[in-house]
Amino acid sequence: MALSGPVSRVGDGVAALRGAVGVLTRVPVGRDERAWEAFKTAPATFPLAGYLVGALVAAPFAIVTLASTVPLAAVPSAVAPLAPTVAFAYVVAVYAVTGINHLDGVADLGDAAVVHGDADRRREAMKDTTVGVGAVLAVAVVLAGLALGGLALADLAGSSPSTAVAVVVASEVGAKAGMALLACAGTATHEGLGSALTAPATPESFARPALAAAPAVALSWPSPAAAAALAGALAVAVAVMRRARGALGGVSGDVFGAVNELGRVAGLHAGVVAWTLS
Repeated sequence: MALSGPVSRVGDGVAALRGAVGVLTRVPVGRDERAWEAFKTAPATFPLAGYLVGALVAAPFAIVTLASTVPLAAVPSAVAPLAPTVAFAYVVAVYAVTGINHLDGVADLGDAAVVHGDADRRREAMKDTTVGVGAVLAVAVVLAGLALGGLALADLAGSSPSTAVAVVVASEVGAKAGMALLACAGTATHEGLGSALTAPATPESFARPALAAAPAVALSWPSPAAAAALAGALAVAVAVMRRARGALGGVSGDVFGAVNELGRVAGLHAGVVAWTLS
């Protein structure tokens, strides 16, 4: 007998969250048809999955938190020499957990950005399997931004490792909330991942993802670092969505991937700036 009512809704919610984890990470869950179908109609699961992703990729900073309990390491200068190693471990953790599918979107948008012509020519460049100079530059900038943001966080982690973890988590939540914003307010350029995510949603649908992302603001309280990280990632989503409308005629799976990668980097740096100035 089929389940109905609250039990059925809970089951659908769990399936949607599993689908979000399956799409956004390399964790081997949520790869079945039911999870995918539930996920694409539940944009709130984007930021919810962001909390999990953030917790996983923040592991290098969490280790610093544990190390800071050792009397010698309680002194910030004792942790500081580890900053480059922690930053490198963070970059490795990000792509070990999330894979490189979203980074491919950055590469494709990089190639499109250097094309002279209309939206049709830019979309054709994105479909071209040849890696151009725009793709190389775009990926290099993202990786450099991620590594430098991680390095800055690692430098600051000696004074408050928990705040560093909060910025990492808030950046992931913000990046995923940016993808949800794209799903709710974007218009797909063609059939594919972009249309599958945008078709079931409306701008009003963003209320739930926004509500799901809001608790990330308090992760570093009373420091505003987490709030800045969340806001920075969302600001990138708005900017990329507007640019995609004009340059590409709408959004696609590549734009979703780029929003995730760029949002993470922007969130990290916004969090670092807010933390440093507070």
